[in-house]
Amino acid sequence: MSAPLVQVRDLKMHFPIYSGILRRRTGAVKAVDGVSFDIRAGETLGLVGESGCGKSTVGRALLRLYEPTAGSVVIGGDDIATLSPAALRAKRPMMQMVFQDPQASLNPRMTVQAIISEPLDEQSDWDRDRKQARVLELMDQVGLNRRFANRYPHEFSGGQRQRIGIARALALSPKFIVCDEPIAALDVSIQAQVVNLLEDLQDNLGLTYLFISHDLSMVRHIADRVAVMYLGRIAELSPRDALYDRPLHPYAEALLSAVPEPDPSREGARQRIILQGDVPSPANPPKGCNFCTRCPKVFDRCRVEKPDLVEVEPGRLVACHLFPAITKSSLAQPGGTEATEPKQLGEVQ
Repeated sequence: MSAPLVQVRDLKMHFPIYSGILRRRTGAVKAVDGVSFDIRAGETLGLVGESGCGKSTVGRALLRLYEPTAGSVVIGGDDIATLSPAALRAKRPMMQMVFQDPQASLNPRMTVQAIISEPLDEQSDWDRDRKQARVLELMDQVGLNRRFANRYPHEFSGGQRQRIGIARALALSPKFIVCDEPIAALDVSIQAQVVNLLEDLQDNLGLTYLFISHDLSMVRHIADRVAVMYLGRIAELSPRDALYDRPLHPYAEALLSAVPEPDPSREGARQRIILQGDVPSPANPPKGCNFCTRCPKVFDRCRVEKPDLVEVEPGRLVACHLFPAITKSSLAQPGGTEATEPKQLGEVQ
């Protein structure tokens, strides 16, 4: 089993709120409030949740496109959150991002060749011919015709523009890529093509993905493990098949109950869980569990004590008071010998 390439511990991203004539700080929007997980080399971790839960903020904070408020983000042995500007610039080739809107993320005044070669201009001392050869190689990898190298982004479809963004992300041969809802702005007929392309690139180049999406069906197709977020915190982190077959956290259970079943017989038996009320404001989250205001299984402890994300089954982590953490005694082996300590955060047996 490969070691974690990405290790995130207690990541927080709070955006200050200023008010009054003197513009004094009066609070903070807790977009990400203590998120922890690992991603092994060559793995795809899916990050799902409803709009506004902090998924994209996590992805941007990981690459330090936002300055994290607190916590550590270790990628390839270096804590990204504490690197100096020069060291961070030197680390950039290892980590890249594919953005959600392929039209907004591409410069309309630059040709495809200029867009894809821009990372090479900034991070390498290659000559013009070598850069051009690399651009054409990348266009082949993502399925773009070489004859389009001198065209501009507006001349392409949405799926083709996203392929340009993927080629740009691959220019410096990164090991870790954050895919921030890369298929959300695409037609349904194109989404599968882009996801299949990402999978092929992962197999051929040994890439590691954080795949952010609200499309639960697509996450089931591409992810190895899935983290479910709610109001800035991770509610459940489980292997893909275990989560979709039997979600543990009440929010994960409600979220997955909304996924349509292609089998008509199973669709007819599907029980939807309708949550009551609205999502609380991230500027004023509940005192206890973030989900306590809408949870159908809430009890008194939930309203006063915030649950930690702990391992409740081998390889499954849940932040809910309904599930006790695995301890040495609960892992005791037959014959009186005890098992090893519970797995570290994010590891899967």
